[in-house]
Amino acid sequence: MVRPAYVATEFIVAAATTGGYSFVADSVSRLGEVGCTAAYCSPCHELMNLSFIGFGLLLAIGALLLARSLGWWVTALLVVSGLSSVATGLAPLDRDATLHALAATPLFVAQPLSLLILGARLRRREPRLARGLFATGAVTAAAAVAFILSGEGTFSGLLERLALWPVLVALAVVAWTRMRKCAVPLA
Repeated sequence: MVRPAYVATEFIVAAATTGGYSFVADSVSRLGEVGCTAAYCSPCHELMNLSFIGFGLLLAIGALLLARSLGWWVTALLVVSGLSSVATGLAPLDRDATLHALAATPLFVAQPLSLLILGARLRRREPRLARGLFATGAVTAAAAVAFILSGEGTFSGLLERLALWPVLVALAVVAWTRMRKCAVPLA
């Protein structure tokens, strides 16, 4: 339920921008830019930056709540990812690009690693889920590297979303499987 709300936030903020915004070419962080020029303005930047902060906190808290089933390493990586998202929202791209990059980079490293480690942890007990986590971890890691190397290239926004969005879908699947195992039949 949280992930669709985050994606919806991106679409809402992008729709309010002036000067054009491209989900394929522009980074998500551009939606959080505070300053406006004649060429581009994101008047709902507060909403985007608050979503980085809010969803980062939810990721970190969710990881802590699932720590027993995730394991220490995965939990730590997801907490780092969540805190990285929070820091990204506190350091808008156009205010200090270096600080913003330092805040955001751990997210692009920790999330794919967390999926790969969790896949390894679950490969014997839940091989199908583990294969999905390995595949998602590999795709998001490759997309993260490509995004970083692309700079502000033609497909940088697409690569960034490919590095970020699938991770939280995979984590939602893991959380769902954990909740189902904890559920007690009512009758």
